[in-house]
Amino acid sequence: MKKHKDKILVVEDEKSMREVLKILLEGENYEVTTASDGFVGLSYIDKDIFDLVITDMKMPKADGFEVLKKIKEVSPDTIVIMITAFGTTETAVEAMKLGAYDYINKPFNIDEIRLIVKKAIEKKRLREEISILRQKVETTYAIENIIGQSPKMQELFRLIPRIARSNSNVLIIGESGSGKELFANAMHNLSDRKNKNFVTINCAAFPEGLLESELFGHMKGAFTGAMYNKQGLFEIADGGSLFLDEIGEMPINLQVKLLRVLENGTFRRVGGTNDIKVDVRIISATNKDLKEEIEAGRFREDLYYRLNVVPINIPPLRDRKEDIPLLVDHFLKKLSGTPRKFTPGAVKILIEYQWKGNVRELENVIERVVLLTDKEEITPEELPPEIKRYHIEKGEAKQMPELTEGGIDIEKLIENIEKKYLLKALEKTGGMKMEAAKLLNLSFRSFRHRLQKYEIK
Repeated sequence: MKKHKDKILVVEDEKSMREVLKILLEGENYEVTTASDGFVGLSYIDKDIFDLVITDMKMPKADGFEVLKKIKEVSPDTIVIMITAFGTTETAVEAMKLGAYDYINKPFNIDEIRLIVKKAIEKKRLREEISILRQKVETTYAIENIIGQSPKMQELFRLIPRIARSNSNVLIIGESGSGKELFANAMHNLSDRKNKNFVTINCAAFPEGLLESELFGHMKGAFTGAMYNKQGLFEIADGGSLFLDEIGEMPINLQVKLLRVLENGTFRRVGGTNDIKVDVRIISATNKDLKEEIEAGRFREDLYYRLNVVPINIPPLRDRKEDIPLLVDHFLKKLSGTPRKFTPGAVKILIEYQWKGNVRELENVIERVVLLTDKEEITPEELPPEIKRYHIEKGEAKQMPELTEGGIDIEKLIENIEKKYLLKALEKTGGMKMEAAKLLNLSFRSFRHRLQKYEIK
């Protein structure tokens, strides 16, 4: 594989010096571009990204400081080395303050500049490697609790890191229990705000007055029970992220105050008179159709568009059934202290279940099973009654004939089903009619009549 060459731009108005540097650096296997003055150098910086720039201090049209400032504005990772024949301590200090890596006086030693360039490039490469390693570690940490191999989940895994790098507000849409907070937390951990607070609040958990106080804080005496000044969650989340779960439950009057924060980044505490400015990224979530809420007059349209800059749809568990075996294994390891597993039959039943409560419901079921049985191999018998019942009903539904244009004989169908359960009850009770009648919730007389009707002996 061909080795990548580090790219260097030399900005020098003195032709002989420019050519010497080009020959020297190309001899060290760098890709070198030269510019005859600061203005030309600036045009190159606009068009390309360089690993390192060597620029003279005093040049016509644009000096070295202008070049340095431009680089730090458009390509902050580029290393800048400044050279000059008119160096002073003051100019060296100013260059370093503006972000220059080093400052060299002319005339310079060839070996000296060769060594400085080598160390600068090595430092840049090391910084990039650390950044990549940190990103890998953070990505693993951030999404380790989000399990999925289905195409829909894999698409989300590709999308989340990209969204995390922006400051745009995000609206996560998904059913209850689908893992909306996990995705919000992952976005925070993968963002530049990761070292600041990730603050969460469920908007459905507080009455209007208390929710306003929780979000914006209050001043002492603002209302009955306000015994002291209190910071709100917006202040606590300053520089970080605020997750507003169940945003569709926020009262309409409070939505106006939230809109103000989104528009200008300021708010007032309850009972306060001073504007407080914050820098907070809003990640909100809902299991409601907010467009329907807007139509019903329960949600502000302008707030919706402020929150819904980047929408993310979390699929329900029933739409990603291929993830269920992974989730079952994950929760079993998490909740059980000993090596255990579900039999293939039990897993099959869990896969076919509809999971209205999504991943949260699945975790609760696994926890219940772990607590109620000590078996190393968990069979269908250990599953909760509602899941076994669904499995039985679904199996029976599969056996029922389709209602086609030709129609069906409903009386005969009912008779066949009735006869089938009479035989099952007798089989289960070993032929004891009284017990079989009880299983079918029939009187003995009614049970005996049916046996005679179908000539069952």
